Amino acid sequence: MLDVRQLAKRHGQTPVFSGVDLTVGAGEFVAILGESGVGKSTLLNCIAGLDTIDAGSIEIDGQRIDQLDDTALARLRRARLGFVFQAFHVLPHLTVAQNVGLPLMLIGLRERDEHDRRVDEALAAVGLGEFGKRLPQTLSGGQLQRVAIARAMVHRPRLILADEPTGNLDPTTAERVLAVLVDQVRSHQAACVLVTHSRSAAQHADRVLELTPTGITCPAGLAGRC
Repeated sequence: MLDVRQLAKRHGQTPVFSGVDLTVGAGEFVAILGESGVGKSTLLNCIAGLDTIDAGSIEIDGQRIDQLDDTALARLRRARLGFVFQAFHVLPHLTVAQNVGLPLMLIGLRERDEHDRRVDEALAAVGLGEFGKRLPQTLSGGQLQRVAIARAMVHRPRLILADEPTGNLDPTTAERVLAVLVDQVRSHQAACVLVTHSRSAAQHADRVLELTPTGITCPAGLAGRC
């Protein structure tokens, strides 16, 4: 589902990372560990085509995205990618249901009954079936993160990218949110890449890797899960 080969990124003349190789299959959950500033968010942005790369290739669902123009990239992101952000990025003036339904609007789903059914199913899957009419400011941080997961999954993307989705949550809520994310990845057979500095969060993944300036390696003590 995701095939990254010899990826390199620089900011000006300063290397961020190089030699990054990564493959992720359908239904597989991969966590990438890394200290703050190592380029984890930059890596996700490159995979999503939101940032340019300086070398290497990125293939999503059989398509080389590093060879696409901006219009084709936007279409691919709308149809095949789901992004879970640490800061939630919900729109405060929209209800929970309207926030979750945004990806369906972007892919052009006009059938109202089908739109509502998918939104209802997505909210029920993350345990928020009764929250659709509420505004985001009435929800807790953990609930908002589950809204973000529902939004990322509602259009049934092939690849989920999660950027420190539990960074702002207490440990108990973080465990609950990660369990929901794992369940949704399994249910939809989506590939998932989670970047985090938390080894506790990474333990939920099928494989755990570590991003360094010179590539991706097996973290110390977790060699058996790479």
